[in-house]
Amino acid sequence: MQRVAFICVHNSCRSQIAEALGRHLAANVFESYSAGTERKDHINPDAVRLMKQIYHIDMEAEGQHSKLLSDLPNVDVVITMGCNVQCPMLPCAWREDWGLEDPTGKPDEEFLKTIARIEEKILDLRARLGG
Repeated sequence: MQRVAFICVHNSCRSQIAEALGRHLAANVFESYSAGTERKDHINPDAVRLMKQIYHIDMEAEGQHSKLLSDLPNVDVVITMGCNVQCPMLPCAWREDWGLEDPTGKPDEEFLKTIARIEEKILDLRARLGG
């Protein structure tokens, strides 16, 4: 099974949502991980709240927390979220950028758009990786 890493600067919002949705929607096709170039003390509370509300996924209760790139296992696929920063190179067979705007500090409707877009991209990635 391939390992997919979702990478963002702080590993507190978009990459955490992608990790959770990857586990929820594509666990039969790939293993999901997330990390950042920096770490936050906690996952974005709006992301936690909305993921519970929409998918009944409690990211914190399931052990998700902000992690650094050095915490990742070897991965096959690297997905960057679109942070507009230079991301260090991680060895991988395939890399792509999803170009997602950070909804942090914005109204719920922006979070909902971002979550829906991540779901769409996870389903597409699942199909491309063989699911």
